[in-house]
Amino acid sequence: MMFNLPSDDTLYDALLARDSGYEGRAYVGVSSTGIFCRLTCSARKPLRKNCTFYDSVAASIEAGFRPCKRCKPLEAAGQLDPMVGDLVSAIELDPTRRWREADLIARGLDPSSVRRAFKRNFGISFLEMARQRRLRESFTVLANEGKVIDAQLEAGFESASAFRASFAKLLGVAPGKLNKNARLQANWIETDLGPMIAVCDDRHLYLLEFADRKALPAELKSILKDVKGDIGIGRPAPMVRLEQQLAEFFAGHHRDFDIPLAPGGTPFQANVWAALRKIPAGETRSYRDLATQIDRPTATRAVARANGANRIAILIPCHRVIGADGSLTGYGGGIWRKEKLIALEQGFARQKAG
Repeated sequence: MMFNLPSDDTLYDALLARDSGYEGRAYVGVSSTGIFCRLTCSARKPLRKNCTFYDSVAASIEAGFRPCKRCKPLEAAGQLDPMVGDLVSAIELDPTRRWREADLIARGLDPSSVRRAFKRNFGISFLEMARQRRLRESFTVLANEGKVIDAQLEAGFESASAFRASFAKLLGVAPGKLNKNARLQANWIETDLGPMIAVCDDRHLYLLEFADRKALPAELKSILKDVKGDIGIGRPAPMVRLEQQLAEFFAGHHRDFDIPLAPGGTPFQANVWAALRKIPAGETRSYRDLATQIDRPTATRAVARANGANRIAILIPCHRVIGADGSLTGYGGGIWRKEKLIALEQGFARQKAG
């Protein structure tokens, strides 16, 4: 069970004091170095502005941080859950390795048990986590205008066809069809809840989705059809702002995102999405509430479908819509992410009230 972290200021004080009371329960990611540490790490203490705190090793790794070689935070995870800690460490030590179930069996592990453990802790399976890490390596190469073959090798794919298939499955576009001068540019953004894919042009954000969302390829295909263009890998100005504002958001600093959006959709969908953006952070609404808000009280199901069709996560906060009975209903990014997003925003609301 994850530990409910106290305030970042409390954790930063604990970091300065090397407080062992948080051992195995809290970690710090340091943006200036790209590493994460135990709070007891003996390394020179980072500036407060460069620190983000996490309640698990997995969250730190999913946010894009590498384990510190001095305090070895992966060893703590191994002591708490040897199987999970060992496999997370294996991914970090060899991020381009192509893992298969046979590799797990060779380690004396049951693939089904591994799958359940990773799903329970991270919301994705071990093999999915490994695949995402490999594809992230290819994004780095392509973003620096590297060749497709270089990206393929960096991602650990021996087969060009397998790499193209995996890349196309994720992005909806084969790597050889990327255009560095394209109007639309995609990129990979690390967050506390796992990697996300964003698509921007020079002025607007068109898409922001978690990389493991099954609808992602279809959404990208729809965008390309709407704009009648192609896509590349890059960081136009809205992408840079998005990265900065998402980092502030997940660091626990309330952020009213000010990035211009191009969500597409029908007039009805646009009306629903506009209503979503009016729900204050920290509050939730039911689909019926939302239907009433847009003066379509009998259109609850249509509102639910429009909610599910939203392709700009977090900024158009479809996670703030719950069932009439208060249950956390379906969310494309996973119920576990919906729960964490609502909890984070409720923290914003408490800070504002205080």
